[in-house]
Amino acid sequence: MKVLHTGAPPLTRARMALLGLLTLADLVLFAGPTFAHAVAEGDKGYIQEIVGVNLIPFVYLGAKHMVTGYDHILFLFAVIFFLYRMKHIGIYVSLFALGHSTTMLLGVYFNVGINSFVIDAIIGLSVVYKALDNMGAFQRWLGFQPNTKVATLVFGLFHGLGLSTKILEYDIPTDGLIPNLLAFNVGVEIGQLLALGAILIAMGYWRRTDGFWRHAYTANTVIMTAGFVLIGYQLTGLFIS
Repeated sequence: MKVLHTGAPPLTRARMALLGLLTLADLVLFAGPTFAHAVAEGDKGYIQEIVGVNLIPFVYLGAKHMVTGYDHILFLFAVIFFLYRMKHIGIYVSLFALGHSTTMLLGVYFNVGINSFVIDAIIGLSVVYKALDNMGAFQRWLGFQPNTKVATLVFGLFHGLGLSTKILEYDIPTDGLIPNLLAFNVGVEIGQLLALGAILIAMGYWRRTDGFWRHAYTANTVIMTAGFVLIGYQLTGLFIS
């Protein structure tokens, strides 16, 4: 990875981009574990009460989950941080979507869940891992670069387990389960595309400034810190629950 250097004060646009990242990190630092992969109370009641096939509502719920899931957004942001070509972005996002969709659908269908604190701590670890990868830590520590595509797929599997675990806690009705889950997954992918589009616009704007490389290391340090906070929140919840 390119060695970052210090220099003149960053440009205003670079400051704005970094401020946006810090704002997202603040949401992680102060929102607590309640919102990580959680379903809002109103949505929870709706899921428990509906009967039969309800495609549009579940598409909406899936999209809402993705665009409000800051752990997803942080991980996606870290994954595409140094990706410039749409082909490469598409590969990594598709791997994440494949992993996420697989474990979410299978986990709910086969009633396989994991302790929510444990799985959300692993999701926080995925954020830390990718930030360290962006900072070149593994090359320095291990002497080689771990396969980033495999890591993205594997962590996508854990992100999907996080959601399936939450859905199982809400005892979703079996009537219309498969169509509703598929609709929910479509919504998740729509939400992912919306979030990704916003990230790419912001990143494209930031990358055109001289300050991008000045602040790239700092930005990934912030992402890593947010991931550690997520882990801390979840482990604390595990020990006191």
